[in-house]
Amino acid sequence: MRSARPVGLLLSAAAVALWAYGMTMWQPLTEPLGPWSESLPGNNAYWARDLRFMAIMAVPLGLVLAGRGQVRWSGPAVVLGGCWIAADVAVDRADPIGLDATVLLAVAGYAVLGVVAALLLRWERVAPQTREPGTTPAADRRVLTGAACVAGVLTLVAAGIESPTDREPELNQGALATAALLVAVAVGTALAAAPARTRVRVGLAAGLTVVGLLGVGLVRAAAPGERLLPEAVLGAVLLTGVTVLAWDWPGGRPIWWHHALAALIALVGPLVFLVATAITMMMIPIGAAFTELAGNSPINAADSDLLVSLAGLLSGLGMAVLLARPSVEDRRQLR
Repeated sequence: MRSARPVGLLLSAAAVALWAYGMTMWQPLTEPLGPWSESLPGNNAYWARDLRFMAIMAVPLGLVLAGRGQVRWSGPAVVLGGCWIAADVAVDRADPIGLDATVLLAVAGYAVLGVVAALLLRWERVAPQTREPGTTPAADRRVLTGAACVAGVLTLVAAGIESPTDREPELNQGALATAALLVAVAVGTALAAAPARTRVRVGLAAGLTVVGLLGVGLVRAAAPGERLLPEAVLGAVLLTGVTVLAWDWPGGRPIWWHHALAALIALVGPLVFLVATAITMMMIPIGAAFTELAGNSPINAADSDLLVSLAGLLSGLGMAVLLARPSVEDRRQLR
C-alpha cells in the first residue's frame, strides 16, 4: 500500500498528541487530593494512565504500518514503545498540568518520533533491498496483520474503560478519542497486509472504519456494567473485518468458511484472553508497581490496581497468534 508510510506516521503523530493531552489534562483528574486512607482510590481510578498507555502503544503500531511490517521498522518501534512507557512514568511523577505542559510534551514527543522515523528512513535507504517493488513478503504481512489484531483488541479495552464514579465527561472523551485512533490503526494495518489494494478492499476498509467507530460509540453509550455484550460484538466485527481485509482471496473472493471460523474466534477470544490476563495481574501487582513508581496514591486494599492497557496488549498478542495468518498456507498450519 503506497500510502502506508504517510498514514502510519500520521497515526503515530496523532497518538503523540493524545498522549501529551492525556498526561497534562486527564491524569490530574484521577489523582486524589490527599494521602488519607479514606481517600484512597478504587478500581479503575487511574483510567487516564491506561488511555495514555494505549496511546503510547499506538505510536509503534503506526510505525509498523509506516514500515509496511518490515523488521527494520518493527523492532525499533517496539523498543521505542517500551522506552516511551518508562519516560511516561517519570513524567507522571513530575505532575505536569496545563496547556503549556501539553504543548511542551507534544513537541518533545514529535521530536523523538521525528528522529526515530528519520533514522529508520535512512537505514532503509542504505540497507540492501530484500523485497520486490510493489510486493509485501509473507512475514511482513503477518506482522501487519498481528498489529491490526493488537489494535483491534486495544480498541475494545479503550471503548469499555470505566472509572470508580463513571461520571467524568473527560473519561468519555478520552475513551472515544483513543478507541477511534485504534480503529484507524487496526483498519490501516489490515489493509496494508492485503496482497493487493483493490477497490473492493478499500471500500471494505472504509465501511469497517465507519462500523468500528459506530460500535465504539454504542459501547460508550451503554451503561457501566452493561458493556460486555456490545464489546464482544464490536470485537467480533472489527477482528473479522481485519481478516477479510488482510487475508488472501484465492480466485478473487474470500474463503468464507475461514472467515466464519475467524468470527467465532473473534467473538470469544478477546474476552477470554482479557479475563485470563486480568486474573493473572491480580496476583502479580504490576499495576501497583507502576502506581508507586509514578508517585501516585495506592489503590484501596479492598480493590485491585489493574493495568488494563497491558491486559489489552497481551490479549491482542494472543489474538495475533490465532488470526495473523494472511495466507492460505498460514492457516493450513493450524490443522
